[in-house]
Amino acid sequence: MEQGNNTQLTEFFLLGFSESQPQIQPFIFGLFLSMYLVTIFGNLLIIMAIIVDTHLHTPMYIFLSNLSFVDICFTSTTVPQMLVNIQTQSKVIIYACCIIQMYFLLLFSGLDIFLLTVMAYDRYVAICHPLHYMVIMNTRRCGLMIIACWIIGVLNSLLHSFLALRLSFCTNLEIPHFFCELNQVVHHACSDTFLNDMVIYITAMLLAVGPLSGILYSYSKIVSSIRAISSAQGKYKAFSTCASHLSVVSLFYCTLLGVYLSSAVTQNSHATATASLMYTVVTPLLNPFIYSLRNKDIKIALKILLGYITRSRPMDSLS
Repeated sequence: MEQGNNTQLTEFFLLGFSESQPQIQPFIFGLFLSMYLVTIFGNLLIIMAIIVDTHLHTPMYIFLSNLSFVDICFTSTTVPQMLVNIQTQSKVIIYACCIIQMYFLLLFSGLDIFLLTVMAYDRYVAICHPLHYMVIMNTRRCGLMIIACWIIGVLNSLLHSFLALRLSFCTNLEIPHFFCELNQVVHHACSDTFLNDMVIYITAMLLAVGPLSGILYSYSKIVSSIRAISSAQGKYKAFSTCASHLSVVSLFYCTLLGVYLSSAVTQNSHATATASLMYTVVTPLLNPFIYSLRNKDIKIALKILLGYITRSRPMDSLS
C-alpha cells in the first residue's frame, strides 16, 4: 500500500539529449523549435486550404484535414515539453504530467493509424468502385468513420492510462527518452506489470497490425484495378490519386517499424529514443509537403488561400 501511495509524489526524469554536449544544446533547441513551427504552419495551411476551397469538401480531403489536425496535436504533445526541458536544462516531468502526456501520445498516434486506414479504404472505393463512390462514401458514413476513429482512440488511451495508474514506482525513474513512452513507463515500475504487458501486446496486434492489414488489402485491390486499365494515361491518373497517401503511409509505418526494430536489435536506449523522433516529429513535419507537392488539387487550393489572404490585407489597411 505504501508503494502505491508514493506514486502520487513521483517525478520522472526524461534523459533525452542529456548526453549531448552543452554547447550544441542551443542548436538542438533552435532545430526542434523550427521543425515544430513549420509542422504547425504547414498542417494549418492544409486545413485552411481545404476549408476555403469548396471543391475539396469531399471525403478524401475531409479525412486529410482531420489527419493534419491530429498531426498538429501529436507533435504538440511532445515537442513543447522537450523544448522547455532543453531551455531550462531540466529533465523533470511530474507523475501526473507524464501520465497525461502518455495518454495523448497514445490517442494521437492511434488516430494517425486509424485515419490512414480510413483514407486507404476511401482510395479503394474511389478506384475500384468509382460509380458507387458518392453512395458508399456519403457524408454521414464519413462522419461515422471519423467518430469511430476517435472513440476507439480514446478508449485505447484510457485503457493503457488506467492500467498505468495502478502501478507502483520505486527509485530508478530515469526514462531514456524525450517523452513518456508507454513501454518505458511500464517497465520502470517495481510492481507486477504482467497485465500491462499483455494488454500492450494484444492492443498492438489489434490496433496496429489490423489497420496495416486493411491498408495492404486496399492497395492490393487498387493495384489490381490499375493494372486492368488499358491506357497508360488512365493508369497514371488512377495512381496519382493515391500516391500522396501511399507516401505518407510508407513514411509513418517505416519509421514506426524502424523504432521497434532498433529497440529490439540494439540495447542503446539513446539510439532508440533518437529513432522515435522520426515518427513523432519528422513524419508530421513532412506530411504537408508530401500532400502539397504531389497533389494538384491542394496546390490550387493553396493558391486560392494565399490569394484570399493577400486580397484581405489591403482592405484591412484601408479600414
